[in-house]
Amino acid sequence: MPIYEGATVDEAIQKALTSLAADRSEVTVDIITEGKKGFLGVGKKNAKVSLELISKEKDTLVETNDTKEAVQERPVTPESESKETTEPSAISELENLEDQEALTQLGIYLTNITNQLNAPAMVKMSYEEDRIIFNLETKKQGLLIGRHGKTLNALQYLAQVFIHRVAKNKLSIMLNVGDYRQKRSEILQRLAEKTAEKVDRTGHPVFLEPMPAFERKQIHAALSKKDYVSTHSEGDEPYRYLVVEPAKKYY
Repeated sequence: MPIYEGATVDEAIQKALTSLAADRSEVTVDIITEGKKGFLGVGKKNAKVSLELISKEKDTLVETNDTKEAVQERPVTPESESKETTEPSAISELENLEDQEALTQLGIYLTNITNQLNAPAMVKMSYEEDRIIFNLETKKQGLLIGRHGKTLNALQYLAQVFIHRVAKNKLSIMLNVGDYRQKRSEILQRLAEKTAEKVDRTGHPVFLEPMPAFERKQIHAALSKKDYVSTHSEGDEPYRYLVVEPAKKYY
């Protein structure tokens, strides 16, 4: 099970709940360490917890664009999906592929995943600057996006892991459903501004929810010109998150 960290146990649990898109009543919590405040920053240790979802099915209302559809949604995580959709022997046979063949195999892989999620999609590929965009065209956008984009981000992680394993060259992949990424980009820009204002006002760091590397990069870029805050990432993929804190001043 993944381990979540925070300055306190409550903070670590909240990060985990955000990552899993779950309520406190839906999980069991294992406190690994309670953390230490330290003295003047020396000896400080984060609290660490591990959460496990309580197995149960429930109807979830997922909203996408201007319509709502009732769907039977199960938690989607990189670990669970990779077990269901990836045969180790199959991937081991796909190694050191040229770019086009690797991208073709990824398209097949994503098609199989969307079929298993009961949201069959037509996979279309396009190029944008230094990355390749895979657009998943489906009638069930809500299922592939998930609550707060959690399902799409899990698929994004799986796609990047897959391409790293099979492609000879390093390729950067982004998955998109409808115009979700464009809208998400606008949200991240506003989030960056509000977070910087909060850090400047309170003098305390803010820990953002886990997000993909390209989303963290966008916030890094948005705040890079604000000399009163600094940013860095913590944690392990796919639960790596961004910390925005007051910039250190030297006199």
